[in-house]
Amino acid sequence: MSAPALSSEARRAPSTASEQATFAGTGTLLGFMLRRDRIRTTAWVLGITLAGFYFAHAVSVVAETEEDLVSLASLYADPVGRMMVGPGFGMDAPTYERFYASGYALFIYVLIALFSIFTVVRHSRAEEQAGRAELVRANVVGRHATLTAALILTLTANALAAGLVLVAGVSADYDAAGSTLVAASGLAVGLFFAGATAVTAQLSESSRGASALAGGLLAVAYLVRMGGDAAEVGGSGLSWASPLGWSQQTAPFVLDRWWPLLLLIGSGAVFIAAGYWLSTKRDIDASLLPGRLGRAEAKPSLGTPAGMAFRTLKGGLRGWGIALLLAGLMFGSYAQTILDAADSLPPEISQIFAGEDMMLGYLAYMAVFMAVFIAAAGVSGLGQLRGEETKGRAEYGMSAPVSRLRWLGSHLLVLVVSLLLILCLVGLGMGVGAAATLEQDGGQYFGQLFLAGALQAPAVLAVIGIVTALFGWLPRAATAVGWVIIGFGGVMTAFGGLLDIPDALAELNVFGHLAEYPVQDIEWTPILWLSLICMAGIVLGLIGFHRREINRV
Repeated sequence: MSAPALSSEARRAPSTASEQATFAGTGTLLGFMLRRDRIRTTAWVLGITLAGFYFAHAVSVVAETEEDLVSLASLYADPVGRMMVGPGFGMDAPTYERFYASGYALFIYVLIALFSIFTVVRHSRAEEQAGRAELVRANVVGRHATLTAALILTLTANALAAGLVLVAGVSADYDAAGSTLVAASGLAVGLFFAGATAVTAQLSESSRGASALAGGLLAVAYLVRMGGDAAEVGGSGLSWASPLGWSQQTAPFVLDRWWPLLLLIGSGAVFIAAGYWLSTKRDIDASLLPGRLGRAEAKPSLGTPAGMAFRTLKGGLRGWGIALLLAGLMFGSYAQTILDAADSLPPEISQIFAGEDMMLGYLAYMAVFMAVFIAAAGVSGLGQLRGEETKGRAEYGMSAPVSRLRWLGSHLLVLVVSLLLILCLVGLGMGVGAAATLEQDGGQYFGQLFLAGALQAPAVLAVIGIVTALFGWLPRAATAVGWVIIGFGGVMTAFGGLLDIPDALAELNVFGHLAEYPVQDIEWTPILWLSLICMAGIVLGLIGFHRREINRV
C-alpha cells in the first residue's frame, strides 16, 4: 500500500511544482508595479472617485425641486438622451438617485474600463516591447507572473475605486443597495475589459496594437449600446449585445438586478483564462497575430523626415479616422429622429442644443462633440512622439542630417494635416447620414454640416498648440495635461449647459468658444484667438525642443 501511495505523490509533485513555478515572482513584480505606478494609479483612482462624488451630488444642485427633476428626466427618456447615457430606467418616476444611475453611472464605467485597458497593456505587452520583460524573465520569474501581477494591480485599484464610488452614493443619501450595485457594476466592467486586454496583449505585437484592439472593443460596445438604448426605453435586444449594456441593465434604484453582472464576470473570467492559455502559445516578445512583412526595399519617402513621420503616425490616426467617420455617419442618421421628436422634446434641451431649429441644433452640437474626440486623436499622436523620444528612436532619427526642428516640425505637419482631414471626413459623414435619412430635402443640409465640422478646426488645433508647447518645455506633463483638457472639454460640452458652472471656469473650455454653425452665425474673433494659441504653442514647442535634452524621462 505504501509503494503506490509514494508513487502517486511522486506523480503529483512535479505537476504542483510546475504550477507554482509559472507564478513564481508574482509578489515581487506586483511590488515593482505598485512602486512604479504609485502616482499614476492613485491619480486614476482619485479621478474616478471625484467623478463619482461630483455626479452623485451634482444632481441635487442641477434640479433643486421635484418639478425641475421631472423636467430634466425627460431629457434621458427621449431617444437622443437614451442614445447618449443609457436605457432610461426610472425616468418615468424620477428620483435623484435614479437620475444619477441613469444619467451618469455610464461615464464612471467607461473611466474604469479605460484604466483597466491602459494598465494591463502597460505592464504586459509594453514591457515586452521595451525589452524589459525578457530581462525580468531571466530571473526566477514564472511565465504567468507578469500578467498575474498586472491583473492583481488593475483589479485591486478597480475595487478601491468602486468602493469609493459606493461611498459617494451613500454620502448623497442614496439607497445603499442601489449604490452598491452601481459600484459593483463598475468593478465588473473593469474585470471584463482587464480580461479582454489580457487577450489582446497576446494577439498584438505592439502595445499600441493591443490598446487599439481593447479600445476598439470598448468603442464598439458603446456604439452598440447607443443603438440598442435609443430604440426603446429599457433598451432593445441590441443593448444586450454590449458589455456596457449589461452593466446598465442592472437598473440600480429601479429593478436592482444583480444577475446581468454574471455576464460581465463570466466573460471576464473566460477572457483571463484565454489570456493565460494564449500566452503559452507564443514566445516572449512575439505575438499570435503576425506582423505584416515589410517591403524588400524601403520606399523613397522613408528617406525624408515627413515620410518617416507619416509612417510613425499613420496607424493610430487611421484608426481614429475610421472610428470617427462611422460615428459621424451614425450621429447624422439620427437627424430625422430629432426632427420627428422636436415638438415633444423638453424645453431644457435648448440648454444643450443651440438655436431654434432643434434638428440643426442637434447636428451642430454633435459637430462640437466630435471635435473633442478629434482633438483626442491629436493628443494621442503627440503621445506617440513622446514615446519615440523615450524609446530612443527619435535620437536615432536625428543622428542623420536632420535637425531637431525639422524632425518635430515634420511630425507636427503630418499630425495637423491628418486632423484637418479627419475633421472634414466627420463633417462629410454627418452630412451623408443626415441627407440619407431626412425624408424631405436632406441634400440641402449636406454642405452646412460639412462646414460645421471643418469650422471646429481652430479649437482642435489650439489643443495641439498647448500640448506641443508643453512637449517642448515640460515633456513629462505634456500628454497628461492634454488628456485633462480633453476630459474637461468633453464634460463641459456634454453637461455644461445643464450645470451652474461659473463663467470663469466655463471660459477654460477650449471647445466652448466657437459658434455652433449652422444654427449660429460664424464669429471670427474666437477663430482668430484660437488660431493664435495654436501657432504660438507650436512656436514655443519648437523652441523648447531645440533647447532641451533629447530622451529626457
